Amino acid sequence: MPEEIFPLVDETGNIIGQAPRSVCHDGSKLLHPVIHLHIFNSEGDLYLQKRSPTKDVQPNKWDSSVAGHIDLDEMPYMAAWREAREELGLSDIEPIFITKYIIETEKERELSYCFYTIYNGDFILNREELSDGRFWKIEEIQSNLGKDIFTTNFELDFIKFLNKGLSGISSDI
Repeated sequence: MPEEIFPLVDETGNIIGQAPRSVCHDGSKLLHPVIHLHIFNSEGDLYLQKRSPTKDVQPNKWDSSVAGHIDLDEMPYMAAWREAREELGLSDIEPIFITKYIIETEKERELSYCFYTIYNGDFILNREELSDGRFWKIEEIQSNLGKDIFTTNFELDFIKFLNKGLSGISSDI
């Protein structure tokens, strides 16, 4: 299978080039776009996925409900919907845009488009990408921040949502 090619973007999201996945994840810090979709249930709990041990970045850590790269010529909303279908078997959701911002780790630099949705149905986990998934109470997440349980990307999203008003999202539930 040929290696994935990611779009490279400027800080506002305009495509300025492209590069293979391996180059984007090798410490080059080439800015590439991703989506993070956060799925809440009607009780206000947040679904997290546990990354597969075979992932090239942050294996075996709990992460956003859905996380993935945006394909060339794909809109962020469509990427969120596609990734939800690929990772969790969901097709009847409505991703709602929250924000976009740059996440930088020791290995990569991503322009993260963040969405949320409310969903109370069943999940079908893609076992190639995920090893587990479950709903977490918000207090349980807060008490485990900084303990190397979650991905850096998820913790940054979570802190950003708290600063922007996670309760505002929860009030939609």
